Amino acid sequence: MVRFALVVAGWLSLVLGIVGLLVPLLPTTPFLLLSAACFSRGSERCERWLLNHPRLGPAIHNWRTHRTLSTRAKQLAILTMLLGSALALYQVPHPWCWLPTLICAPIGCWL
Repeated sequence: MVRFALVVAGWLSLVLGIVGLLVPLLPTTPFLLLSAACFSRGSERCERWLLNHPRLGPAIHNWRTHRTLSTRAKQLAILTMLLGSALALYQVPHPWCWLPTLICAPIGCWL
């Protein structure tokens, strides 16, 4: 039962990660890493598929071996956070418009 729950969580986080490629402020890499972690404990076949995926696998390999993201991934993450935060300043009602910026700022500093 636990393995099944891990596989479901892995697929859910993978879907969220893929959606994060298209939606600003929704992170991709953390969801991919979570998916890989769930698959590693729930399904060797799913983990192997994810690690061998030509687009998604290299980021996971890089994190597992060096504990870092590629420079391109960092640049894209910072760019999308900036664009998403700027969009939120114009689209979100006043008291809440700074919330995306407050969330993204420490993440951007960490990157």
